[in-house]
This record gives sequence, C-alpha cells and structure tokens, in this order.
Amino acid sequence: MEPITVINGTSVPLMKDNIDTDQLIPKQFLKNILKVGYGQHLFYDWRYQENGQPNPDFILNRPDRQGASILVVGDNFGCGSSREHAVWALKDYGFKVVIAGGYSDIFYMNSTKNGFLAIILPKEQRDILAAAPADAVITVDLPNQVVEYDGYRFEFDIDPLWKHKFVNGLDDIAITMGYEDEIEAYEARMPSFN
Repeated sequence: MEPITVINGTSVPLMKDNIDTDQLIPKQFLKNILKVGYGQHLFYDWRYQENGQPNPDFILNRPDRQGASILVVGDNFGCGSSREHAVWALKDYGFKVVIAGGYSDIFYMNSTKNGFLAIILPKEQRDILAAAPADAVITVDLPNQVVEYDGYRFEFDIDPLWKHKFVNGLDDIAITMGYEDEIEAYEARMPSFN
C-alpha cells in the first residue's frame, strides 16, 4: 500500500444516506478479477442515462468536479452486500478518502484492507464541507487526525493500528513479512517429515 499522510484535494458532495454497494458498483460489472477498471462504472445507474450517455445532472459528470479526491456523503455509507469491488471502484475513480456519518462494518473493513481512508464526521461538519465550492481545497491530515477547510478544523478518530498501517503504507502481508526472520527461525526448528 502507498502511505497516506496528508491529502489535499477538491471534493464531491453526495449527501445521501444509505448509499449501498449496489449503487457504488452494480453487480453486472463485477466480472474483473483485478482491482482496476471499476472506476468507469462507479455510481453507474446515477452517472449514465438509459442510452449510455452521461447524465448531465449527476454531480460526478460536472466538469468542475473532475479530478476530485475527497467524497463527502451521508450516513450509513457502503451498506448492502460485502463486495470489495465498491472500494476498488472508488479508488480506481480517483477518490482517496470518503467522509461519512458512518459506514457498514464490512465496507469499513474493506476500506482499511485496501488502503482507502474512511473518516467519520458529524453531519454539521459534513454540511460545511459539502458546501465548499468545486475548486476549494480540503486538507485531510491523518497524522494529526484533522480535516481542514477555509479556517475550519474538524478532528476525527481512527483506530491507532489502522492509523499506523496507513501512515506507514503497511498491509497485513507487509506486517507479516516484518517477522520474516522469526518465521524462518521457527520453520528451521520444525522437524522435517520428508
């Protein structure tokens, strides 16, 4: 995983509650076994009209929202099925962090396992971020656990273990490999049954 320390980016406000994984990435696009290529289908049913043309009324299709890396949403984000593809689609689209009022447990764990920062802030603070102009830069400072915008400073909580993993770019495999010497020593002590 790439380390996450400070993210400076523009945002997309999508202040809906209960955005589920079917809305994030519909089932017909789950055929790829790689973690890439899903971004083009993110929010597919909202982003595209029945004829396949982009829906000009959907915020992700607005020219002034292109390149945003921060998604600001309502409560209970990522509910529904356990598909890990939802996180892959958000990352592949270019989002680096989502700020919600809460997450389904499975979506949150999928986020942490895939190096995608999922922050919880109260509605009043999210409303301020959602009202930010399209060109406004929002700063997410993970080491100091704050979101800053236009003089506002919002603190957020994160499990110290996940913070350590994100800041240092560690996934479970990298942490296990940190014990490689101990693992090899243990294996050397085990009897051979050949």
